[in-house]
Amino acid sequence: MVAVEIAASFVAARRRGHGLAKFPGLFPSDLEVAYKIQLSAIDLWPDAIAGWKVGRLSPALADRFGMDRFVGPVFASGVTHLDGAEEADFPVFVGGSAAFEAEYIMVLGEDQPPLQTGVDIDQARRLVGEVRIGVEVAGSPLAVMPDLDALASIADLGNNNGQIVGPAIPLEILGDPRGMTCSTSIDGTLMRSATAAELPGGPLTALAFALDQCARLGFPLKAGQFVSTGAVTGMHWIRAGQRCVADFGRFGRIDCLAVPVGRA
Repeated sequence: MVAVEIAASFVAARRRGHGLAKFPGLFPSDLEVAYKIQLSAIDLWPDAIAGWKVGRLSPALADRFGMDRFVGPVFASGVTHLDGAEEADFPVFVGGSAAFEAEYIMVLGEDQPPLQTGVDIDQARRLVGEVRIGVEVAGSPLAVMPDLDALASIADLGNNNGQIVGPAIPLEILGDPRGMTCSTSIDGTLMRSATAAELPGGPLTALAFALDQCARLGFPLKAGQFVSTGAVTGMHWIRAGQRCVADFGRFGRIDCLAVPVGRA
């Protein structure tokens, strides 16, 4: 199957809200092929891009391709803004896979300069209008996604199924990512505590990567769009019915209930 046919299979499964037992076609051989599938899926998806998620490549893939991160789109209809302490729904594909990822979100205060690539962290920092706490709704109709490498994630729209966006926090915290704390709990059990300093280079390095990669893909970021900079406490595979908490300490917390896609 060519890229557009693989993309169409993923898009159809996502719109049905049900799973795929195996990768729908020839597995991508490299980043170029994986992103070609992702771009075809973006063309097929009937929604605007609100932001982008940043994920990590395995050490083996990082050595092979000379980069350690990837990006995927977050579509507007999948973004939930929390106004208070309410519990947010975390949609899970029936027969698919889902992962809870607590993240710090960078919201752009101005447009990225046209054709800007090779972005450094100082250039990235100047574009940040807000920093928010949040949770990436990582998910795919592909049931075996946890067993595959990041090329599969890239191909299926970055393995993203939405974003939960919490309150803004002081911009000054970017000066010391050690103060950007987080703990993740699932069904009352603490999974891991960490700080954003444990992300390679910190959140601004992730933002700089996203700005560079999105520009290369033909999607330079605009004011108001966001980048979710990576899972501070790691990926935690979950299933429908579980309750998950991302506790950002003095910055607040986000409570989620994993629910099947399409629940009213």
